[in-house]
Amino acid sequence: MRVTTSKAWPVKRLKYAVVLRRDRVEGLDQNRPYVGLEHIESGTGRLLSPKGTGARIEETPATPSESLCNTFEPGDVLFGKLRPYLAKAWVAEFSGRCTTELLVMQPVDFEPRFLRYICISRSFIDAVDASTFGSKMPRADWDFIGNMPVPLPLVSQQRTIADFLDRRAAKLDALVEAKQRLLGLLADKRQEITTRAVTCGLNPDARFRDSGISWLAQIPAHWETRRIAWLFRDRDERCEPELPLLEVSINSGVVMREFSNDRIESTAEDFNTYKVARKGDVVFNKMRMWQGAVGIAPEDGLVSPDYTVAAPVGTLSPEYAELLFRTEMFSAECARHSHGIVWDRLRLYWEGFRDIVVPLPPLPEQRAIVAYISTETAKLEGLREAAERAIGLLKERRSALISAGVTGQIEVN
Repeated sequence: MRVTTSKAWPVKRLKYAVVLRRDRVEGLDQNRPYVGLEHIESGTGRLLSPKGTGARIEETPATPSESLCNTFEPGDVLFGKLRPYLAKAWVAEFSGRCTTELLVMQPVDFEPRFLRYICISRSFIDAVDASTFGSKMPRADWDFIGNMPVPLPLVSQQRTIADFLDRRAAKLDALVEAKQRLLGLLADKRQEITTRAVTCGLNPDARFRDSGISWLAQIPAHWETRRIAWLFRDRDERCEPELPLLEVSINSGVVMREFSNDRIESTAEDFNTYKVARKGDVVFNKMRMWQGAVGIAPEDGLVSPDYTVAAPVGTLSPEYAELLFRTEMFSAECARHSHGIVWDRLRLYWEGFRDIVVPLPPLPEQRAIVAYISTETAKLEGLREAAERAIGLLKERRSALISAGVTGQIEVN
């Protein structure tokens, strides 16, 4: 790593400016809160609360993690050596324990925040990432990281720069969060448009009646209802190994599956065991159907033997069915028909799927609903893409600002 800094700044190898903490405790030590890589936000150095709670890490009861953990103290800087391209670094605010995939550095010649900014700067991350070993779990080691040259201005200058970067980064982060909230609103709007259209139709003046369906209240009076068993059959065809591979994505439905040659060999030695999905078939992942892992096969292909392939035999349009099946209320009904002891391991088998009752609009109306949803969501898609581009540019700006700040390339006040 070549460091370009302000001419007045000295450069020093990292290991001579910090002390690497090597103290460890048992993983079940209940006296110290646990911090894992998943608790540190990429690129920002913010600590994230455990999923599903609003509590801070230090307020959360300790849970089993690893057999051994590193210890850290307030003011230490933790840096993720596993997948360093994720740029995970945090200044400790309390005493705790952490995964051994986090290096714990006690600053000696550094203002801790300035060191954190160095650790997430683009040049530092790129150099560390280039040194990693291991293809599936790339990690760097202290021998390389500790020998990296880093800029070392006076501590008073470091503090001024860190204050400046804190202010500017906070403004950029606020803009990113606003765009991310917009993405959430767009996703909600898309779900609202889809759910209303596939369950209520497009005519606001239509008469409604009780659907008789446990998961759906009212439907237009002229719509029918049917068990899925009358609309699809379970397709279990095999022995066509030359077909392309398909997979089900929660976000994108059924998509082409791409592998490197070595991964194909290790994943499936005999594609004769894979199920055949014909173009227009509805395919779902038994273990993720309750999360909306369902879609239409875009062409004839092979899917995992653990998927279910439903071939349409009735008057339910596959395109309409896909939209209906991906609604939150239908996913909840799938969960009710699934089997399993642990919630995230629920499986929906054909026997449960076929018993679900669904609304059945006239076929022309199904096609009109599909066309309407396609038009309306296309408008939202343009807004989503613009928001994601803005987020990318803001993050690039943040990264460039940090790199310039820790190398003295911008005037700080």
